[in-house]
Amino acid sequence: MDASMKIPKRIASSLLHALQGGVVPRVGLAYVAVGREAEIAALLRDVDIIAEGGAAFRFIVGSYGSGKSFLLQTMRNYVMERNFVVADADLSPERRLQGTHGQGLATYRELMRSLATRTRPEGGALTLILDRWISGIQSETAAETGTAPQSPDFTKRVEAKIYEVIASLRELVHGFDFARLLTLYYRAETTGDDEQKAKVTRWLRGEYLTKTEAKNELGVQTIITDDDWYDYLKLFALFLKRAGYGGLWVCIDELVNIYKIPNSITRQYNYEKILTMYNDTLQGKAKYLGLLMSGTPQCIEDPRRGVFSYEALRSRLAEGKFSAHTDYQDMLAPIIRLQPLTNEEMLVLTEKLADIHGALYDYERKITEDELIAFLQIEYGRIGADSHITPREVIRDFIELLNLLYQHPDATPDKLLSSDAFAFAKPESEAEDDGAFAEFTL
Repeated sequence: MDASMKIPKRIASSLLHALQGGVVPRVGLAYVAVGREAEIAALLRDVDIIAEGGAAFRFIVGSYGSGKSFLLQTMRNYVMERNFVVADADLSPERRLQGTHGQGLATYRELMRSLATRTRPEGGALTLILDRWISGIQSETAAETGTAPQSPDFTKRVEAKIYEVIASLRELVHGFDFARLLTLYYRAETTGDDEQKAKVTRWLRGEYLTKTEAKNELGVQTIITDDDWYDYLKLFALFLKRAGYGGLWVCIDELVNIYKIPNSITRQYNYEKILTMYNDTLQGKAKYLGLLMSGTPQCIEDPRRGVFSYEALRSRLAEGKFSAHTDYQDMLAPIIRLQPLTNEEMLVLTEKLADIHGALYDYERKITEDELIAFLQIEYGRIGADSHITPREVIRDFIELLNLLYQHPDATPDKLLSSDAFAFAKPESEAEDDGAFAEFTL
């Protein structure tokens, strides 16, 4: 591995264990990033637009294991480096966009729990964001006015600046209550009332169950519900910009869990929520907000149960005549379809993984490029591999191969690849091998 890309052992360990477990790691993605340059470039253009007050909504579509979640996490890291706040959630039977038993609110709570910034990338950054906002206004006031923090006039000037931010939020739906909560948080911060601060953050996370409880503890008449949680995301996005961030970037994975909902009416309500989000981004009703959802082709395109079963969405999202009938992909369209990594890209990926494995366990990489090619030839020689094998499966097999080579000095790549465990996957003839994988030969 290049010395300039020396990877810390804790990151190498987390990276390899996550990939071997078939999940996308939260850290270290830059060390294994291969391909997807066009997709990332397109999404980063969205980020630029969002930072200037716009909004964006995209779908990432690909088969299981094709790299959807990897791309979402990669963008998460890129966006945080650009001073955005990031929230992400996986949909599930308990977390949807809309539900009759709090499933939409459960998604909102997960998004709030996962709030992450450049300085708090692991999530749980809500309190940090609020405290940083207040501290920033105090510092700005002191610099502009030269007033000492101990002065009574200083507090008045700080409050005036805070009310400027709050006033800009009151114009939005639910903005008045949101602004009131921010005011309560500021006052609790200035008086050292940690209990009151905890109550405000609990409300902002959507954890109050009844209006009565919220009124008794905070004096507000509303709570965040299944029906209006998305309105509060828009409020958060605007507030975050006012608080000095680039905006809010939201990643929602596993859209297939909406496709799996057995009740057609419930599915339609969820698709209606997607339509609302999509329309808001195009019509300027959302600002400083990016929405990125991912799912399989089936959960998007199935005319009976997928997103396209909702005609208003199908008419907006379906490919145009040129993209549908040519080899050119429109990266500016609302749907980005992931193409398989090329053989060359998979070779580069395995080389990176071999280097990281060696760096973690303190040994010089022993597996040669020819042996890497032989491994990939076998993997892609499986019956049906051209349409079914995914990078996830190849990566898991390769890390297992590296583990065995490291633990058993007598083992060699050729010995393992020619074993019964791999033999069944070899092409039936040398001619097939040469024809299918000639592009691996360098």
